[in-house]
Amino acid sequence: VQLQASGGGLVQPGGSLRLSCAVSGISPDYYDIGWFRQVPGKEREGVSCITSSGRSSYYVDSVKGRFTISRDNAKNTVYLQMNGLKPEDTADYYCATCGVLTIQTGPDRYQIYGTHFWGKGTQVTVSS
Repeated sequence: VQLQASGGGLVQPGGSLRLSCAVSGISPDYYDIGWFRQVPGKEREGVSCITSSGRSSYYVDSVKGRFTISRDNAKNTVYLQMNGLKPEDTADYYCATCGVLTIQTGPDRYQIYGTHFWGKGTQVTVSS
């Protein structure tokens, strides 16, 4: 099983990046897959998760309205389009199989957690 993240880099504040997660060894049709990020010395944070069908997606509050997760199961790939990047988005980004807990309703808030399989990260640096 392999999940390989790519697409990171250096971008100015307000800029955009698209991360890709190539999935192999498992059928993506059966797994919800998401993105996580971690800054050295801090806890890993679940950013977004998309269901196996692609019909539902979830985001942590700090990225809502700026990040969009999508997937192409025919290509075994999950994407994270990141717009309006901020310096606080700087982190190593990982893709993994994921789950979601609803921690609040009206407005909905979610906790996104990793499950069975994790990939290596790709670094995103937002700086002028």
